[in-house]
Amino acid sequence: MIAGITPRRLLAAVALALCPGVLHAQQTKPGEYDVKATYLFNFGRFATWPPAVTANENVFAVCVLGRDPFGPALDATLTGEKIGGQRTVARRITKPQEAGGCRILFVSDSEESQLASILQSIGNASILTVSDIREFVERGGMIQFVSQGNKIRFEVNLAATERASLTLSSELLKVATAVRRPSTPAP
Repeated sequence: MIAGITPRRLLAAVALALCPGVLHAQQTKPGEYDVKATYLFNFGRFATWPPAVTANENVFAVCVLGRDPFGPALDATLTGEKIGGQRTVARRITKPQEAGGCRILFVSDSEESQLASILQSIGNASILTVSDIREFVERGGMIQFVSQGNKIRFEVNLAATERASLTLSSELLKVATAVRRPSTPAP
């Protein structure tokens, strides 16, 4: 449990964050990438980076590689927010070599044909990779958005997060639809 946050409270907080219209007389329902932007912010809150990474940065950058599907939603979600005491910012990058200052990297579906080389370029850097590319976690990514009915959910590849020295909160893992754990060697 993180600082008194129970699974029920986490789910309630996520539900409120994902459905702000409920509190404002049923205003416009959030779009797909409004929801995904909120998830990206929350992934940052429920992940831990190595101290060497956090000590050298003054901002918490959430980056988009490739065609930006978020429009203003990501900027609106991050503006005025902090994670770990650091101001959150959205950045758009055009090549994986620019991902060095990113804590979270959303790989756009426009980059699907280059996914293997992107993940290889990032290597074991402590960057949380997220995408909605089909089979992203099976191909080495860390978190993949999936649709279930009319809801956005996510799957996690713990082997990939561990290689990058990232730790995801058990509270986050509890709400994932699937968690792929590192395989253990046979005796």
